[in-house]
Amino acid sequence: MSGASTRVSDWAENKVLASTADAGFKVKNILVEGRHYTDVDALKAIINMRAGDPIFAFKPDEAHDLIAKLSWVKDVKVERRLPDTIFVGIKERTPMALWQHNKRVSLIDTDGVFLTDHKLERFKDYIILVGAEVPEKAPEFLRLLRSEPLLLERVEAATLVSGRRWDLQLKGDITVKLPEDETALALRRLVSMHEEEKLMDKDIAVIDVREPTRVTVRTKPGSVQEYQTGFQKTGGTI
Repeated sequence: MSGASTRVSDWAENKVLASTADAGFKVKNILVEGRHYTDVDALKAIINMRAGDPIFAFKPDEAHDLIAKLSWVKDVKVERRLPDTIFVGIKERTPMALWQHNKRVSLIDTDGVFLTDHKLERFKDYIILVGAEVPEKAPEFLRLLRSEPLLLERVEAATLVSGRRWDLQLKGDITVKLPEDETALALRRLVSMHEEEKLMDKDIAVIDVREPTRVTVRTKPGSVQEYQTGFQKTGGTI
């Protein structure tokens, strides 16, 4: 009896929906705004409506909850716009960096949220961040790094060391060792020294700015470059 009741209920609902469609309340347009990266096939499967379907068969709340679970979607608005339009407005997450951990590379957003680990070719120029705790630490770190655009344009990768501090890998195969505390100040010192001495253009392997009162550099093997007073030159490991 319960099965029969369900079938009768479904039949009645379908009859009502058909009558509303006959009255002009049927899908003609499906508008999606704000989509750049969100998977089109996933959206189509969730919306699951075609031209001519009764628009009242579409459940905006259900579609909203499912679309909101897609990794790229930060916020979404789903509406029936009577008599004939389904509207989906998407606010996507902003990709921030490539995250490398356990030999796996994925894309994360400005909040450290995982976005995808597929089809990463279009993000190949993004900075690579290495370390287990990158999603938690990266947003604040990259905010500081973006405040120094002269340095940011040279950074290819950054490694989170012991979950506490960062090492930068610059173009030209230069490593910059940053301190655990006062990172912003260390970045500013580094940029100021480059502006004065073109430090990051020199034949250097390592720049260590972990100490607040000095910058220590290590030259690349075979380099005989001389540095001005104020730098400590060493051939050993910093």
